[in-house]
Amino acid sequence: QKVAWAVRKSSPALLDTVNSWIKKMRRKSEYYVIYNKYYKNRVAYARRRRSDLFAMESGKISQYDDILKKYSVQLGWDWRILASQVYQESQFDPNAKSWAGAVGLMQLMPETAKHYGVENPRDPVQSLHAGLKYELWLDNFWKDYIEDKDERMKFVLASYNIGFGHILDAMKLAEKYGANPKIWFDNVEKYLLLKSKKKYYNDPVVRNGYCNGKETVKYVREIIDRFKHYRHFIS
Repeated sequence: QKVAWAVRKSSPALLDTVNSWIKKMRRKSEYYVIYNKYYKNRVAYARRRRSDLFAMESGKISQYDDILKKYSVQLGWDWRILASQVYQESQFDPNAKSWAGAVGLMQLMPETAKHYGVENPRDPVQSLHAGLKYELWLDNFWKDYIEDKDERMKFVLASYNIGFGHILDAMKLAEKYGANPKIWFDNVEKYLLLKSKKKYYNDPVVRNGYCNGKETVKYVREIIDRFKHYRHFIS
């Protein structure tokens, strides 16, 4: 949604400040990355225009808000983070199916669905319930490693996407090479990306071998970024 800023005629200093900021932003690569992502990509732009969030007419993120609020309490998360994750997984489409065979709102793999007693992975309640159970298990697993709840959430999200083994490897690499093994952004995520390089996936501290972590790094960052947008507009 394109927007414009307006200032009063009696505020020329504010106008100059805004214009100066825009000129500086247009010199940065980030400006064009953001612009291309949100306005040049017509498919993504059209999808956002169809969403409840884009229109802001309903005051909801999705039709599943109530159940997400209920389940998020068990995780101890802001419900909008869970909503952002569901959007990342399936764009709130209960019939979504990935190339790898994951199905439903939470994109459950067949073995995961079976483990958590899901009879119909396309059933929104069953899918969300199973996804919650798995994330509760992951949260409990990571409590032994990450005390901070907000930081641990990022490790849970990453593990949901790629499994905890590769994340443990990235933590060990982070510690070995002087980064903080308990901080995700710019620390553990960096070494998850480096696990695609021979020097790192053959490192003695690594137990799970090669990993292409680009998708997982993107996954966590986009969920958190979207949550920040949700937080501004949805209570």
